Parts: sequence; C-alpha cells; structure tokens
Amino acid sequence: MTTPTQLADQLSTTTLLRFATAGSVDDGKSTLVGRLLHDSKSVLTDQLEAVEDASRKRGQETPDLALLTDGLRAEREQGITIDVAYRYFATPRRRFILADTPGHVQYTRNMVTGASTAELAVVLVDARNGVVEQTRRHAAVAALLRVPHVVLAVNKMDLVDYAEPVFAAIAEEFTAYAASLGVPEITAIPISALAGDNVVEPSAHMDWYGGPTVLEHLETVPVSHDLTACHARFPVQYVIRPQTAEHPDYRGYAGQIAAGVFRVGEPVTVLPSGRTSTISGIDLLGDSVDIAWAPQSVTLRLADDVDVSRGDLIAPANDSPAVTQDVEATVCHVADQPLTVGQRVLLKHTTRTVKAIVKDIPSRLTLDDLSQHPAPGQLVANDIGRVVVRTAEPLALDAYADSRRTGSFLLIDPADGTTLSAGMAGASFAAVAEAKAPADDDAEWDF
Repeated sequence: MTTPTQLADQLSTTTLLRFATAGSVDDGKSTLVGRLLHDSKSVLTDQLEAVEDASRKRGQETPDLALLTDGLRAEREQGITIDVAYRYFATPRRRFILADTPGHVQYTRNMVTGASTAELAVVLVDARNGVVEQTRRHAAVAALLRVPHVVLAVNKMDLVDYAEPVFAAIAEEFTAYAASLGVPEITAIPISALAGDNVVEPSAHMDWYGGPTVLEHLETVPVSHDLTACHARFPVQYVIRPQTAEHPDYRGYAGQIAAGVFRVGEPVTVLPSGRTSTISGIDLLGDSVDIAWAPQSVTLRLADDVDVSRGDLIAPANDSPAVTQDVEATVCHVADQPLTVGQRVLLKHTTRTVKAIVKDIPSRLTLDDLSQHPAPGQLVANDIGRVVVRTAEPLALDAYADSRRTGSFLLIDPADGTTLSAGMAGASFAAVAEAKAPADDDAEWDF
C-alpha cells in the first residue's frame, strides 16, 4: 500500500497537465469527467455516496456520474453545465487540473476562461449527431487560444452499435476542420462515457480501434508548456529595499519569471524605459543562484541603480519585446455590459495596469462560419472580435502567438474593477478567420 509520504514523493516527480472539456449540450461532458474521476479512483467515498443518494432521489438506478462536476443547483435541476467546474486528480504517471466548461452558446466566455491556460482540450461529439455548429465553435476557440493538443472524443458509441464507419466519418470531418484552423495535433477516440468504453479501460466492443483510451492519452501526451524554451520575461512585482544596517545598499526586484531563463552576468533591458544593465545576482528562497527559470519566483539584482518599479518588465537585452501604446488584439468579451468604441478602460498586462481607451472595434468574429462582421460598434457578452486600444503609457507586449503568458491582457472597468474582456495581442486566430471571410460578390466588379 502506498503511504502518504510515498504518494507525495511520487506526485512531486510527475508532470502536470491542464486540460479542458467542451462540447454541445447533452454530448456527455460531465458524464465523461465523472467517469474519468470514478474509474481512475479519484472520487472520495463520501462524494460517491452523495451522488448515489442524489441519483436515487431522481429515480435513477445507477449513479449519475455527471453530478460529480455539476455542482450548482441550477446545473443539477436542468441537467446542464453552466459554470466552469475545476477538478484536481492524479494518477501515478501525471497530475491533472481539469476544467469542465459549458456547452451552451451563451457560455462561450466560460469556455474561454477554462481553456485559456489549458495545454489540451477534449471536444466531445455525440456519435448520433456528428459535427455540429457548437463543435466547430469549440474547435475555433481552441485554435484561437492556441491550445496545442485537441482530443476529439466521439461519445455515445453504444447508441450507434459501436459502428466504426460512424466514428471514421466524424473523425475525418472534424480533423479536416480543426487542421484548417491551425490546430497542431488532433487525436480522435471513440468512447461511451456512460458505459465506460475507452475512457479509462479499453472497450471490449470496439476491437477495430487500436489507439489509447482517454486516460492513457492524457497520461502520455507531451506536455508542451516548457516555459524555459520561450523568450525570457520577468515582470517586476515588488521592489525590495530593506535599508537596514545588515543590508544598507540592497536593491532587488521580486517577481515570478513568466518565461525563459535568466543568468547572472546576462545583459538585460528594463521596459518600457529601455534602460540597460546586467544581472549581478539572483536570490532564490534565501540563497544566491547563478541561474533561474520559469515559473520560479526570484529576486533579481542589477549591477546599475536604474529606475525599476512594479509593472516594469525585465528582458534580455538582445531579445526584448516591442514597446507600444497602440494595442491591436483579439478579445473575448466576458462582461454583461457591452464594450464600445470610445470607452475608457484599464488594461492589465502581467503586473502593469495602465489607463486606456478603445479606439476601434474593426470586426466581430462569427464562430459559426468564421466570417467577420465589420465595424460592429460594440461587443456584447460572449462576443469575440478585434479591437484597437490606445494606452496612456507604453507597454511591452509579446504577440499572443509567441507567448500566451506575456501576450495576454485584461480590459477592466475603471469604475468598479469588473473584468470586461480577455485579450490576445497581435494577429491571433482572428487574422486567420479574416482571410477565410466570404468574399463580396461585387468585389471584382468595377462600377
């Protein structure tokens, strides 16, 4: 039997995978998540007893595993997922943070929230219905958020007699569509979440399928969030200046390395001022080290007394992001109040928050067919569109395509601090969709 100490040692050496589930209403997302937790022995006894009791009260003979994730009363009453439900579980091979996201169109913003930090997205499709509009929406959101791995889980195979041609047709259609959006890796798996086929254990009903189960794939997919391979970025969170008799001249800049590696002796630039210096020391957990990497929290010391404060960004002198006050980005509007042209907002990027104004909303993306609706004038809840924002102070922004950490930002209501929109700087998926916009029938005519 594994002791708590052995389990802790085992978990400390395993990798972490963040993944999200998505799909249309009644495709079985919550049932899949419940089956995954149940069959991987990640459900506590009292949780399972509560689900069994709730299922009996609803007249169900077997436990409704969807109740393991549908925690809101409204979710249980309606049998749908409304909010993002986060679950944490682990196997001997890997640790997981799972975001079960809603399937309704009006909760697109919730899927964006859940998938924004995911390295993998599981998109469910009902084998009886095939690829539908909401399936394409979720594929588009995954591509927009640069999720590197997408799993197509063709669910309810038991209701189509486990027919291989049904699965093959759905897999071919979805793979072609997702690949056209730029999704780098797509894996299709036929499952029955209700019966447990190919979720944790291989199915005895689909001997024609020789690939991994859902859990096997989750345990073995390469975790591609190696932040040390990215451009080195260090947002300053706090300036440490003790001015004590023991440390009369100590000046350090504390924060979490967002990406990349920093070394003692490396020339760096402080942005947005553009002042340069050299890293003279790195303090980590009270000790001096020669090298530090993401996502460690450290204190950097510089050789020169340059003006550095919270919100500044320290980057290698030969690999610094561009500084700008004109931000062009794709945003997902998450607030109930609309985002309008001319609106004054706060823009929060890493540890820096600046005043800004929405100069333009060039287009709104229609996820159904990837067309662009030009000059909408405003974005309402769940809308995804292009915006141009002018900031009062310069920002050091990476393109979201290069860095999900330093290429993202939030637009905030200065009146009450409400988050208005989640933004992705640069030409992200919206630029691709723009190229796919249907051409004007009269575009080639010269009147």
